[in-house]
Amino acid sequence: MFEQKEPVSHYVSVEGYEIHVTEWGIDNPNAILMWHGLARTGRDFDHIAQALSKNYRVLCPDTLGRGLSQWAKHPENEYCFEFYEKIALKICEIFGLFMFDYIGTSMGGALGIRLAGNALKQNINKLVINDIAPELAKPAVERILTYAGQPPAFDTMDELEDYLRTIYTPYGYLKDDEWRLMCETSYRRMDDGKITVHYDPAMVQQFVHHPQDYDMWDLYEQIECPTLLLRGAGSDLLLPEWAERMTTIGPKAQLVEIPACGHAPFLNKAAQINIVEEFLKS
Repeated sequence: MFEQKEPVSHYVSVEGYEIHVTEWGIDNPNAILMWHGLARTGRDFDHIAQALSKNYRVLCPDTLGRGLSQWAKHPENEYCFEFYEKIALKICEIFGLFMFDYIGTSMGGALGIRLAGNALKQNINKLVINDIAPELAKPAVERILTYAGQPPAFDTMDELEDYLRTIYTPYGYLKDDEWRLMCETSYRRMDDGKITVHYDPAMVQQFVHHPQDYDMWDLYEQIECPTLLLRGAGSDLLLPEWAERMTTIGPKAQLVEIPACGHAPFLNKAAQINIVEEFLKS
């Protein structure tokens, strides 16, 4: 008899789109919603989700246009935080999340600021923001757009893995099997048989049609739940002065810097996972 192993994949209808959600720890009463970065997928959280699933039900969606979720029919209007918020609220409704913790990396952290400062202010118990501020550093955005807007194509998975190892070097140390998992959970094969990354390049239109989307200091000041801010010590996206400011206003976040890491901590190491776990338990 087939026995379902975790994680479990769900495909749910949200705002007219099929959205993929990975679920861990299904039978646990306490829940965590995790949201990935700009050009990534919910499978980036496999390591920490598996660790936390001993005590939590963990949901990791693929944002519209990423991973196994459908692509936007109207990129200029739907690749933005207003639409991502609608997706998040519907996912909470579908999966019965009423009181839960939230962990967001980069773009997912910015979405967490928006949700915890407004629409889900009364529903998020604890917030973990992984390496992003309520503002973006222009050079970092330009760096991201150089690879995210025009993803290259490759003949082999080995070539794709080499590419991922190059552009995501700031994540810090990953084992060989972790790089391979990233490769296998974030690729798609095109009509010509070549391989590329598993997202819609048009998702970068957020920066063109919604240039103020990441300006969230006002929303950050509205957050009331306990907040943990993680920063890669070498991050070019979360500037040190912004991280310091985030400890003095709004939720007055607890700041932890991750050494030997840039943007963004991958949350794959026991030390990083322990920091998050201790915060959630406190």
